[in-house]
Amino acid sequence: MRLVLVGPPGAGKGTQAEFIAAHLSVPKISTGDIFRANVSQGTPLGVEAKRYMDAGKLVPDEVTINMVRDRLAEPDAAEGFLLDGFPRTTPQAAALDKLLADLGTALDLVLELVVDDDEVIRRLSGRRTCRGCGKIWHVEFDATTREGICDRCGAELFQRDDDKPETIAARLREYAEKTAPLVDYYGAQGKLVGIDATGPVEDVTVRAIDALRSYGG
Repeated sequence: MRLVLVGPPGAGKGTQAEFIAAHLSVPKISTGDIFRANVSQGTPLGVEAKRYMDAGKLVPDEVTINMVRDRLAEPDAAEGFLLDGFPRTTPQAAALDKLLADLGTALDLVLELVVDDDEVIRRLSGRRTCRGCGKIWHVEFDATTREGICDRCGAELFQRDDDKPETIAARLREYAEKTAPLVDYYGAQGKLVGIDATGPVEDVTVRAIDALRSYGG
């Protein structure tokens, strides 16, 4: 199957992508992984992307899409893939449709992890990062024995700026403006399936796989 996974920050896309890709025996492909691979290998696209990143600018869609094209053309993606983190906008989605048509294929399904803003803020704002070993804890779901102290190495825990409620709210607004329209785009194509992303990780995975089975996955 050829899938795209969408959802707001904090919906658990990275975790679910791993489980779903393993279930389907297809590669999980994230734009972050693609960027890192191209930059570390010094490919022409990687060099071009790094030039933008070093200047603090967004990498143009054309560069990103060409990286995705190269990745999807690799042998391990011939029988299917799961895209995590791409597309993020409707222009990128349209470009992906064209790219896949050029490769003689198309998306089968788009899974949307559905979770409300209050739950996202609760999940992300409760995260605490260890200054020593870097492990991420959670004040509610994965608390340390001593408040503010890492159980693993004894170092101090802190809240990253990205995990502060006001920052999360801003990210959610950006998602609503730029990425949420993908739901309408793929809904109009009849390829969108919503998955309730609340509750334990295992329960969400079961819902996602049940939905895939309904579509032959």
